[in-house]
Amino acid sequence: MSRILVVLPHPDDEAFGLSGTLAKHIGEGAQVSYACLTLGEMGRNMGVPPFANRVTLPVVRKIELEQSCQAIGIQDLRMMGFHDKTIEFEDQQRLDGKIRALLDELQPELVYTFYPGYSVHPDHDATGAAVIRTIEALPEKDRPVVRCIAFANNHEEAIGKPDIINDVKQFLKAKLASIQAHRSQFQAAELLGRNELDNEEIRQRFGTERFWTYRFAN
Repeated sequence: MSRILVVLPHPDDEAFGLSGTLAKHIGEGAQVSYACLTLGEMGRNMGVPPFANRVTLPVVRKIELEQSCQAIGIQDLRMMGFHDKTIEFEDQQRLDGKIRALLDELQPELVYTFYPGYSVHPDHDATGAAVIRTIEALPEKDRPVVRCIAFANNHEEAIGKPDIINDVKQFLKAKLASIQAHRSQFQAAELLGRNELDNEEIRQRFGTERFWTYRFAN
């Protein structure tokens, strides 16, 4: 699939669960566009030790997001301008309209987002729901494939096992660099140096990414 759209709500959402897969797609020649709905400006973490504050955090996280995308190889980053922790309260027509505009412009064959209801954070669930809603409204023949990230407790009991399991160990350098880019959010990122690429625990922990293909009702 040569045209891929990623729709997630926060800087860093791409890092742990998706960055290796995206690096793999890009390495295979795909054009990846990443629509990040917010700048994560309401995040509680300010770095360890703190180097951001409530005023500077949006700028810090914007830079971190850009650095993460550079590490992955994403050249088309869209910052959508929504407010952190309010996606579930956004006007659905406005939110869905922004997503529809991306679909119309980019004509993706594959879309990545969160699985609504099984992604822990309200912004995650609301983003996934908006993507599913918007794509479901398209004629069936025009719908891209949608692959979802899920990690809520007991999610497999509700939605089953993932049908896509990607081995991304060959792309760990890009993935760890993506995680490290978000320094304000992850203290653990400081521990993931390049010398960890051959660490078997790191390879097992970060070397696989799992997705659920969303099944539309019709």
